[in-house]
Amino acid sequence: MRREVYLDNNATTPVAPEVVEAMAPYWRERFGNPSSLHRKGVEAERAVRASRATIARLLGVKETEIVFTSGGTEGDNLALKGAARALRRRGNHIVTTRIEHPAVLESCRDLEAEGFRVTYLDVDAHGSVTPEAVEAALTPETILVSIMHVNNEVGTILPIAEIAERVKRRNPEIVVHSDGVQAIGKVPVHLQGVDLYTISGHKIHAPKGTGALFVREGVRLVPLLSGGGQERGLRSGTENVAGIVGLARALELMCENLEERLAHFHRVRERFLEGVRQIPGARINSPASSVPTTVNVSFPGIPAEVLLHALEEEGVFVSTRAACASRKGRRSHVLEAMRLPPEVIDSSLRFSFSRYTTLEDIEWAIQALHRALERVTVRSPAPSGRAR
Repeated sequence: MRREVYLDNNATTPVAPEVVEAMAPYWRERFGNPSSLHRKGVEAERAVRASRATIARLLGVKETEIVFTSGGTEGDNLALKGAARALRRRGNHIVTTRIEHPAVLESCRDLEAEGFRVTYLDVDAHGSVTPEAVEAALTPETILVSIMHVNNEVGTILPIAEIAERVKRRNPEIVVHSDGVQAIGKVPVHLQGVDLYTISGHKIHAPKGTGALFVREGVRLVPLLSGGGQERGLRSGTENVAGIVGLARALELMCENLEERLAHFHRVRERFLEGVRQIPGARINSPASSVPTTVNVSFPGIPAEVLLHALEEEGVFVSTRAACASRKGRRSHVLEAMRLPPEVIDSSLRFSFSRYTTLEDIEWAIQALHRALERVTVRSPAPSGRAR
């Protein structure tokens, strides 16, 4: 049987066996609605409460500051639209960057249609923005700043703690949001100064359709959904009990022995980079200081989708850009914001690793990459040169 190597973990991850085991009782015998008053409901409500306590402990926040959602997109929408609409009387200005996830960028465009003004900050060649640049963009009308923690396409770690400190020093009433979907379990997370923080389950080996939003005590949000008033009125709808239990267990697994896990990620990344640097013409787009689970590489002269499918034939699965945008046929807005030339953008692939990625997987992927390049370069010769 041909070996398969999955290196598209920024798009989604397999559900961990320990997570499935934790969830299973809530699909079968403990299937009650947490709002029900009988024993089945009480069992479900206790599971939700215990999961909330686990996530709060791991993030170092209060249990009452965790709101369960369906994932990163809903969390980002609730954070941006909820905060902006709640603070409309105080001001109408929002600050973000050009490299945010579409859930943030599209929410900002929706808010612009409602009359809010949005500043989209440029980033440097590494895909980062400085705290000074964020502070310089603030105005007396600024009510919200949204800067991602880790970029999903190139892995840049943005200085969210320093940004939050600068913003709060300038005006403590400005709400600071960060999309932490690609950060949680991959870098240490400290939420001092951050008011809203988005996480998603399926990026950390929990099921799709699970997530949470940290909402600091005292921060007001206008809910997106009307209904039964679950999640302190911020997210109406019957709770996904099994999913919530799975999210908490997955976060526990990701945070256990984090230093050891990060060391593994670094070993995997460095071996992969060694292999890439042996390929003539390859260009590494991720900065050296990026999160160790993400490497973005271009092979100028070879269309990314052609190489993607050649790798698929070898049993290696990667992506051309963020999965949510890959079917839209647009160039990567992140690489464009980094001012990379079109031939680099159009030939870029993202390789992303998980806790299950082994050094043996990387060896196989490097060999497969060489074989795939040999096949496609017959039709599309790549320029010569070394990787950089």
